Amino acid sequence: MKKVVLQVALDLLELNRAIQIAREALAGGVDWIEAGTPLIKSEGMQAIRTLRGQFPDAVIVADMKIADTGTLEVEMAAKAGANIVCVLADADDAVIVEAVRASRLYGTRLMADLINARDPVARARELEALGVDIIAAHVGIDQQMIGKDSLDLLQALQEETHIPVAVAGGLDVVTAGEAAKMGADIVIVGGWITRSADVEGSASLIRKSLDLPALAAPEKKSQDDEIRSLLMQVSTPNISDAMHRKGALPGLVSLCGDVKMAGRAVTVHTMAGDWAKPVEAIDGAAPGSILVINNDGGNHVAPWGELATLSCIQRGIAGVVIDGAARDIDDIRAMKFPLFAKAVVPNAGEPKGFGEINTEILCCGQQIRPGDWIVGDESGVVAIPGERAYEVARRALEVKKAEARIREEIRRGSTLSTVAELIKWEKR
Repeated sequence: MKKVVLQVALDLLELNRAIQIAREALAGGVDWIEAGTPLIKSEGMQAIRTLRGQFPDAVIVADMKIADTGTLEVEMAAKAGANIVCVLADADDAVIVEAVRASRLYGTRLMADLINARDPVARARELEALGVDIIAAHVGIDQQMIGKDSLDLLQALQEETHIPVAVAGGLDVVTAGEAAKMGADIVIVGGWITRSADVEGSASLIRKSLDLPALAAPEKKSQDDEIRSLLMQVSTPNISDAMHRKGALPGLVSLCGDVKMAGRAVTVHTMAGDWAKPVEAIDGAAPGSILVINNDGGNHVAPWGELATLSCIQRGIAGVVIDGAARDIDDIRAMKFPLFAKAVVPNAGEPKGFGEINTEILCCGQQIRPGDWIVGDESGVVAIPGERAYEVARRALEVKKAEARIREEIRRGSTLSTVAELIKWEKR
């Protein structure tokens, strides 16, 4: 069986961090080092020069994503030390031809990136005819977040080209092995390696999955199950960061401490402690749902208590959010049930039946619709629009990965300000 090339994509902004990560990745079995587009935009050709100086025997890939001036940009990258230069597959044929000529002149290879190509299979054939050396089946990060899959593109390219095919886009230890089994010549992995607290260990796992691609593909889940699984892996701060610091429901506190919940909202609008509609909503809620209650009228009277909580547990409801107060907290804490509210009071209202179930409501100033996703932990509660839940969950996981690497660098003696190069990146 052929050896599959493992390429690490250094899609960082800070050159010093990229060098250290590259060093650890090479120790873990990486073959090629890619100066990612963000690194090149941040540091220019100095990124490639520095990588070449630090790793004189390594294959250096410059992900230039050339769209114009094919000769000039290939020349820049080649003279800086790149062995392989990347051009956009969707660039005009004239750009491709000039880039090919320049790559021959300067002794580099040319990789064409199919990201966003309208007809990637047809374009791959054309690029091969134009003299491109490597085709990259690449699904970009924003496309990954909405569910597009680089392995689907790789499969479509099989038997359509006669030059090496690379695959990139959100690959991990399992999907990298799948790519190898499907015949990829080059597997490009970014965040799963570069955002790991143990870069060398993560690279080694990928290397093993390429050399012995026997790992079973994960069992397919429903989208709701996949969203819930992703959201339970991340924190509410991760989610807020993924939503550009939005989505929080301010003022809510976890009344049972270290508990977590994630599920679709069943909304309830009730009046000042009237607990009829909140309790009725339990009977119609699907397992895994979260009740979100607007207790219109303030925090002085509770529409929720221990018996309602016990009913939720019996029905498999994942949690409750109250823009208002709750009571019987000692009993509820003993149940370790995810309950989030603004206040605790002993007195309840009366079951008069005012309000509505599964209508759009305001909760802590946020508009919540039935079916929106709600996540709660000790840091608070966030709401995610239902149509964006998969995307936001994926982005939140990327936030968590990035923080894992930063945390490790701080443990090694750095500081957050140094790692993030805050002074350099302050807004001018």
